[in-house]
Amino acid sequence: MKNYFLLLSAIVFNLNALTQTISGGGSFSFAICNDNTVQAWGYNDEGELGNGTNTNSNVPVPVSLLTGITSISAGGGHTLALKNDGTVWAWGYNYDGELGTGNNADSNIPIQASSLTDITSISAGSNHSIALKNDGTVWTWGWNLDGSLGNGTTTNGYIPAQISNFTNVIAIAAANTSSVALKDDGTVWTWGSNSDGQLGNGTIYIPSYIPVQVSSLSDIMAIAGTGSHVLALKNDGTIWAWGDNENGTLGNGTNTDSSFPIQVSNLTNITSISAGSNHSIALKNDGTVWTWGENSNGQLGNGINDDSNIPVQVSSLTNISSIAAGYHYSLALKNDGTLWAFGTNYFGELGNGTNENSNFPIQVTALCQVATAAITEISESLAISVYPNPSNGKFTINMANNISQKINFSIYNVIGKLILHQQNINEFDISNSPKGIYFIIIADVNGTYRKKIIIE
Repeated sequence: MKNYFLLLSAIVFNLNALTQTISGGGSFSFAICNDNTVQAWGYNDEGELGNGTNTNSNVPVPVSLLTGITSISAGGGHTLALKNDGTVWAWGYNYDGELGTGNNADSNIPIQASSLTDITSISAGSNHSIALKNDGTVWTWGWNLDGSLGNGTTTNGYIPAQISNFTNVIAIAAANTSSVALKDDGTVWTWGSNSDGQLGNGTIYIPSYIPVQVSSLSDIMAIAGTGSHVLALKNDGTIWAWGDNENGTLGNGTNTDSSFPIQVSNLTNITSISAGSNHSIALKNDGTVWTWGENSNGQLGNGINDDSNIPVQVSSLTNISSIAAGYHYSLALKNDGTLWAFGTNYFGELGNGTNENSNFPIQVTALCQVATAAITEISESLAISVYPNPSNGKFTINMANNISQKINFSIYNVIGKLILHQQNINEFDISNSPKGIYFIIIADVNGTYRKKIIIE
């Protein structure tokens, strides 16, 4: 097992509408471009950048042979990519089978994970991988000594296998040697290592080889897993955290670990969360970014290098639409498609052409226009647009002529509750609904299309 202590993962809603267009891993980063190709930068000793070489790069380089990518997830030493046909592609370190190809040979170019179809979400852990199917089942492979595959054993898996008797999942997150899942009823489930209470079930040091429910947690709409701490976002815009807290990663004003969820201090109106190795990030509905935890390399982005056990605002960042936390650094995507990074840069993970750390945001240079839309929004031929987005709850959907005029519109919140349904009327008003992320399902005789709307 490669000794990484990470990781990030963000939610992906089961309706395919919210995906990761940026991702930070052990010491390497990714972005999905507007044309649904992928660029990478940072550490590359085991082929983590997927460009056919094993040479580090402090500027973005194209990942080889990848098109039609809708979501990306970087792990400790490997990466997963989800294609718009529902297949999964992987590259990088593979000693424990984390690429899912049936062997343990590393690859510096993308190769297809075995026997996976109809996938809607992916997450790469330190040395294991998770995929979510459109039927709500979860599939895992890779390192399993601590039960991180959730299949009741401690045997590594070299090809994806389903977690039995575990369904109705809408989001997944792979951490260091544990895993997290969100069900459609708003409950959170964990399995694997529990060295710091990261299973959130009130115990510590007792691993679980099958999914167990996190204590006293409901109405969750997003999850994020990391080295040894977990974040959960409630539908009221508050964040709850548990696990390791040595550097203040739980954000509650203390440095005491917790084996059950506790609320992050002084944060409301949150729309997105991400977890790094020992730090955490949150995005507010006003486009500002807040961080807490370890800051030895400037990964909190507030201009200093002191840890913080309460959230602090990242310097000079506004109009942010997406966030991602890597090992000791952070990424933030602006509404204009530019990407900003801060923290450690020893291997070029900030992508600005240097190897100097930065404790404030700097722009990733020579990067493609990063995709700010999500999965089926990539199909330009459909020409479906939502305006304005973000909105105050009143918005219009504009559609191309090739879409049938007999159209059904359904709007869901993040945990899958139907908010509004109407036919053939493309003007909407959900201004009485809480602020946050919603999903529009557009169905006509030609097919089903999905869009994301943010209500501020």
